[in-house]
Amino acid sequence: MALDGSSPLNVGQCATLACLLEVIVPKPGNVHRGADFADLTFADFATAAVAVGPAIQRAAAGTPIGQTVYDAVTATRQFAATNVNLGIVLLFAPLAAASAVGRSPDALRQGLRNTLAGLNAEDAAQVYAAIALANPGGMGRVAEADVAEAPPADLLYAMRLAADRDAVARQYANGFTDLFDFIVPRLEQELAAGRGLSDAVIRTQLHVLRQLPDTLIARKCGADMAQQVAEGAEQVLQAAELGEETFHEALADFDFWLRSDGHRRNPGTTADLLAAALFVLLLADRVPRPIRL
Repeated sequence: MALDGSSPLNVGQCATLACLLEVIVPKPGNVHRGADFADLTFADFATAAVAVGPAIQRAAAGTPIGQTVYDAVTATRQFAATNVNLGIVLLFAPLAAASAVGRSPDALRQGLRNTLAGLNAEDAAQVYAAIALANPGGMGRVAEADVAEAPPADLLYAMRLAADRDAVARQYANGFTDLFDFIVPRLEQELAAGRGLSDAVIRTQLHVLRQLPDTLIARKCGADMAQQVAEGAEQVLQAAELGEETFHEALADFDFWLRSDGHRRNPGTTADLLAAALFVLLLADRVPRPIRL
């Protein structure tokens, strides 16, 4: 790692690598290199990781957030038949723009304040167009600022309305507090303990699922199921205290249960947040090199 905290990768490359690392790790319930879904595969995620890099790099150079999100989703849909990375792109775009201030977590948070405050009606229109193009599952209908209707003039207002049902929207509403106050520090703590990246990400996923029930699961299966998943993550973390063998047995059982209803219990929003945490740490050059999975 560089002593000055600067990565040898540019912002777009950090975005691509963050997406690749997130999907490589065999996280319970998610697509990874050893587990595909019927309609969404590891190859889709790997291809999308490369496709979005240029758009995220342009965000760091000043392209507006809405345009970045739309360009990244458009690039993805040229290669994938279904939504792969809408949540990731929505998180990465403002982080990339904020990196113009600096690439440390503190600098990113400072840059985010101005980035989010500067969102306008054109950003809202482009983001709503990107959502329509991505056509994500489990969105449902709401009375105000529905993504199937005309976009609002204020994107942050729409994100605040959605914050209680979508963790990605909540990051816009609260200044990415969950990411910077909980998820990034948790992942750094796991890495500092000497764990390989896979183990660190998986354990971070479990902590996030326990504390922040996955909103994609809640939208698809209901809040009670999201809470069941949170309780399952808690049980695996408790098993970890009994030793590695017990932990991995509990982890395998949890993974099997998450996959037992198709992929309706896929903790996809949590995966998006983990990708964003990896992006933050890669930007700041805080992922130990060489990367050890």
